[in-house]
Amino acid sequence: MKLISPLKTHPAKNPAKKLLLAAFLAVIMPVLPARQNPVKVGAECADEYLPLLKDKKVAVLSNHTGMAGREHVVDLLQRSGVNVVCIFSPEHGFRGNAGAGERVGNSTDEKTGIPIKSLYDGKDRKPSPETMRTFDIVIFDIQDVGLRYYTYYITMVRMMDACAGAGKKMIVLDRPNPNGHYVDGPILDMKYKSGVGWLPIPVVHGMTLGEIARMTNGEKWLPENRECDLTVITCKNYTHKTLYQLPVPPSPNLPDMKSVYLYPSICYFEGTPVSLGRGTPFPFQVYGHPGMTGRSFSFTPRDMPGARNPPQRDKLCNGVDLRNLPDELIWKNGVDLSYVIDAYNNLGMGDHFFNDMFEKLIGVDYVRKMIKDGKSAQEIKARWKDDVENFKKQRAPYLLYAK
Repeated sequence: MKLISPLKTHPAKNPAKKLLLAAFLAVIMPVLPARQNPVKVGAECADEYLPLLKDKKVAVLSNHTGMAGREHVVDLLQRSGVNVVCIFSPEHGFRGNAGAGERVGNSTDEKTGIPIKSLYDGKDRKPSPETMRTFDIVIFDIQDVGLRYYTYYITMVRMMDACAGAGKKMIVLDRPNPNGHYVDGPILDMKYKSGVGWLPIPVVHGMTLGEIARMTNGEKWLPENRECDLTVITCKNYTHKTLYQLPVPPSPNLPDMKSVYLYPSICYFEGTPVSLGRGTPFPFQVYGHPGMTGRSFSFTPRDMPGARNPPQRDKLCNGVDLRNLPDELIWKNGVDLSYVIDAYNNLGMGDHFFNDMFEKLIGVDYVRKMIKDGKSAQEIKARWKDDVENFKKQRAPYLLYAK
């Protein structure tokens, strides 16, 4: 596997925006930590986990993001003499090229000959009891982006439950959260629990997957209060203020850091008829609809790998281009519903603007009601402020890195 260069962001091209960015940086830079040493992800700390794998049959739950430097963790384990008996793959597949929700079947890794068992093929989306008996320990190593509706943490929690039920150990090779420097959004009302929302956490939880795994055990979130035998191999030189640049795109429709930063505010369009750019080179960085008026920007979604049959396919969509927004402004605004409110008001579709996926993504029923009542993004954000503060206290015992 090949490591690509860190994901890029798009700098502001407008001189006025550059001045605004400079002024904003002058204010926030004193509170950001100096970058002295590069972040070392859990997979690169082989001396900590290889001794735990001696004489064990090992399964690996990973995908294309599971890199240790320029080497995939599966290759590292094989080179080190570890007996890897199977690979489990999550949404988007082991190679990361399947679209959102696209069915991924079982296969064999061409490089190593190790069988790949898909956890995104079938109803339960966790290994069968027969499969669980084929290994002693499972290694989990996937890069997350820190959103409640990003499904990799759900795959992890399901595997934790399978391990707890079968008496197997799980080792999480932790990775930084690129959206880990803040917490925002409503906590999931569990009546909306689904494949895009599994735990009672905010939209932006500000935790690594290792921390979420610890919290899942500590808060007894596994069924029947089960607890997984868990070890987390931590990142080094990382805090929650570290602005980590992803070295590999985590999924087909998050191609760069701008899309990763806008994801907490743009994904709700999946619960509407509005396109968020799937089927274009800039998904999660624009939004538009054929019926939107008064807009000078337009784009046309096309069918392409990783975005099969995207919303509004082959239709000219009028809308908004967010690619030149300064990253610092995106971080400051956090979960920003002003984009959804803008499209809702422009299209004048009333309740037909929303579908059931909207509640699954936002996680509560009051947001749709407040938008229909004409409330602003800031008024809606104020509704979940206390929940966010309470969650920060709740998660505190499980954090592995300084805030």
